[in-house]
Amino acid sequence: MRYLRYILVFALMVLGLAKVGAQNDRNFIRQGNRAYHKQKWAAAETQYRKAISKNQKNAQAVYNLGCALMMQQKDSMAMIQFENASKLETNKIRRSRSYHNMGVVMQQHQQYAQAIGCYENALRCNPQDNATRYNLALCKKLLKNQKQNKQNDKNKNNKDKNKDKDKQNKDQNKDQNKDKNKNDKNKNNQNKNNQQNQNNQDKMSKDNAEQLLNAAIQQEKDTKRKMQKAMSQPRRKQYEKNW
Repeated sequence: MRYLRYILVFALMVLGLAKVGAQNDRNFIRQGNRAYHKQKWAAAETQYRKAISKNQKNAQAVYNLGCALMMQQKDSMAMIQFENASKLETNKIRRSRSYHNMGVVMQQHQQYAQAIGCYENALRCNPQDNATRYNLALCKKLLKNQKQNKQNDKNKNNKDKNKDKDKQNKDQNKDQNKDKNKNDKNKNNQNKNNQQNQNNQDKMSKDNAEQLLNAAIQQEKDTKRKMQKAMSQPRRKQYEKNW
């Protein structure tokens, strides 16, 4: 992203020789710094941890360890060290660097609201830090865009849901209409079949009636013919016998 630019603040912090016991801390820190400049992040981490093992309240060693961890993309571990350094450090300028780098980690993970809080803490400690001020303004803009994108995605999802719901309702109505048409067709076919059967029955009844009528007429004709034939023949005269 062309707007995303952030600055990692790294300072090589060296302790004075206030105490003899502090000599070991200083040596380990110097060795860690040499490794850091050679981009040997793991070796630098080892030396800073050795310094901390000598003095757990060594804010400079804790801060430098956070930087070495961050360069190895061990962000969650780096955040712990920066937070510890911000609590141990009494110098506001050096404390601001811990807050600044915490903001960088949050910014890298697109947690802009948290990054803004870290940058604001850094500016409270060092109001003259222009790099922090730039990152703060950038995160505010990115946060606004992020919220807008989420709202757009939400609106799009709602629109897609409504579209799917409309399609579902349309398909459901289509299926219902299809079923209704099918039922209507079946009903029409049934009615048609019933009508056909009724017509066939009526036709059969009519045919039977005609057959019976024709048979009766024919029988009547036959009977009449027989009677006419019988009447047309001469009768034989019958004589009574005398006994």
